[in-house]
Amino acid sequence: MMTRKMPAILALPVMAILMPLVAGVPIFSEDKSTFTIANNVLTQGSLRLGATIVALIFGAWFGEVLKKVGVTEALVRKAAELSGDKPLTMAIVFFIIGTVIFSSSDGLGMVILVGSIIIPILLTAGLSPLTSCIVLLACHALGSLFAVSGWALMHDLYGIPVADMARYATIFAIPAAIIYITMVVWMVKRDVVVRKAWSMPVADNLSKRKQVNPLALISPLVPVIIIFAFKIEVVPAIVLSLVICLLLAMPKRPTHVLVSSLVEGIQNVAGAIGLMVGIGILLNAVTAPQVSLVLKPLIESIIPGSPLTYILFFSILSPLALYRGPLNSYGLGSGLGS
Repeated sequence: MMTRKMPAILALPVMAILMPLVAGVPIFSEDKSTFTIANNVLTQGSLRLGATIVALIFGAWFGEVLKKVGVTEALVRKAAELSGDKPLTMAIVFFIIGTVIFSSSDGLGMVILVGSIIIPILLTAGLSPLTSCIVLLACHALGSLFAVSGWALMHDLYGIPVADMARYATIFAIPAAIIYITMVVWMVKRDVVVRKAWSMPVADNLSKRKQVNPLALISPLVPVIIIFAFKIEVVPAIVLSLVICLLLAMPKRPTHVLVSSLVEGIQNVAGAIGLMVGIGILLNAVTAPQVSLVLKPLIESIIPGSPLTYILFFSILSPLALYRGPLNSYGLGSGLGS
């Protein structure tokens, strides 16, 4: 996975089959109480993260609704208006607005949508392509901390209550925001600002923009606020957020918006759903008695025992969480953590 020889969506179930097979777990058994690869690993494992998959679908649904009613684009346009023609102000405002957007919808489609708006505007303001991309990636990284579908995954994998995940995200977001903003300011100040112009039909472009109720611009924050304030689960929080968003935005065809957003949202996260199925299968594979007998002593021998060594251990090995590394929860890390 780390060398990209095999995609994670295939590598995870392959590992989940090979590991118990090597450890001596039978493939089939007539005795229903026997742990088998066919039943316990493949069948039950594919359903293990069902709650996370549902939360992922609802989160993608909400993100698509925000896009279709024009909230996402309106937020970016409003940021451009508020920041004027000052590159540093524009970069910081876009960082803040992008963080808000990605807190409600974290997916490739939303990254492309926001990036296709933010990056050309920052380039026009005179920032370099590298700095413009850093602004986008930084706000995506910070906003993802508050993605409620990610909280649902952590709850399913490690049993952490969603309310605690919200609290942890806030604590971690403070130093992360300081570092990201410092990096953005440093990158902007070192750029040689050269104004650029983009040739485009301004009148036609303006006429196609959706008119959005200013109150609807708070919609991306609603799921996080509901979870913080009322301590309810992810799916009902998103359902309430959908209702509030539609009431504030008042689209002409709300039924069409809901149905089309659901279908397109599922399409956007189809790959992630496949990944979740693979993670569930892998989780069940590593909990097989024969596999645990081999892995548990090895893992216990390297896990640090004090807070200081814990921080140093995972800080030094943090590169192993990149892409689908062995410490990434969307890869083998889910099995090691369990």
